[in-house]
Amino acid sequence: MTAESLSYKDAGVDIDAGDALVDRIKPLARRTLRDGVLAGIGGFGALFEVPKRYREPVLVSGTDGVGTKLKLAFALNGHDTVGIDLVAMSVNDILVQGAEPLFFLDYFACGRLDVDTAARVVGGIARGCEQSGCALIGGETAEMPGMYPDGEYDLAGFAVGVVEKARIIGGDRVAAGDVLLGLASSGAHSNGYSLIRRVLERAWGRVDAPQAENDFHGRRFADVLLEPTRIYVKPMLQLIGALPVKAIAHITGGGLVENVPRVIPPGLQAVMHRDAWPMPPLFGWLQHEGAIADSEMHRVFNCGIGLVVVVEAAEAERARAMLAAAGEQVWKIGEVVERPAQAPAAIVV
Repeated sequence: MTAESLSYKDAGVDIDAGDALVDRIKPLARRTLRDGVLAGIGGFGALFEVPKRYREPVLVSGTDGVGTKLKLAFALNGHDTVGIDLVAMSVNDILVQGAEPLFFLDYFACGRLDVDTAARVVGGIARGCEQSGCALIGGETAEMPGMYPDGEYDLAGFAVGVVEKARIIGGDRVAAGDVLLGLASSGAHSNGYSLIRRVLERAWGRVDAPQAENDFHGRRFADVLLEPTRIYVKPMLQLIGALPVKAIAHITGGGLVENVPRVIPPGLQAVMHRDAWPMPPLFGWLQHEGAIADSEMHRVFNCGIGLVVVVEAAEAERARAMLAAAGEQVWKIGEVVERPAQAPAAIVV
């Protein structure tokens, strides 16, 4: 008896669906093209030429994912913006060292490829690339039956940027008396979502409860929860080109009190004043419903500040005005001081 012929599709991998997704992705990627792209989507490797205006170019790379915010996206059918989150987490990280993002690659992994869902996700990735001025030049779609439940996927992203060697921002010039400027976040960004989901389960019973459709300060609650991470690249590159920026901290996992010290030299302390900026309603709701201590809020969430910029006191108002003119909400949230003995490197008072 002749055995029945098996195909890759019988094993759960649909090559035709993968080809269809590539066809959907190509026009999205074309919208992100910029000077330097030599070969992009479709090849075994993507080619990019470092801009010739750099005399001593240093490449800066970053990689990240979206984390358990994806669980909310699955539950709330919010696939259109998680791609922006993916790009934001990497490009904001390399921006901290003064780098201009050049190109981005994504990795999309699933158990069964749903072309429409994947195209929605990649559409968000393309929008994130447009917002940050980098090119989407490659990626990988992996269909792996048995690795992920139906309807779920995982994302990873990889960004490469460039900075002039003499203009690398490392935080070594930060001194006592410098000012901390805080740029508003768009929400929880892509951090703390394991705790957020726990709070939702406590408050609602499940994360996809009907309450997700309720009005929350003029918006659908689900949209507030899934608001994509703000990308700070373009206004910050303008600022870096206009005046001396001593340090930048991207407020991600670890919140305010663990990220700001990463760019503050030993012997100094970042003092942030809680009443210097308005905490968005989402964080107040999470703190109330989860009975979360202030100290835990400050080490888990951004609490409304997505980026902290350190400048000399004499440059603080000019920097604030430039960022505000570029569309950012900015507050003077604190200062750098000599660090008292046994004191933490950053505090919120």
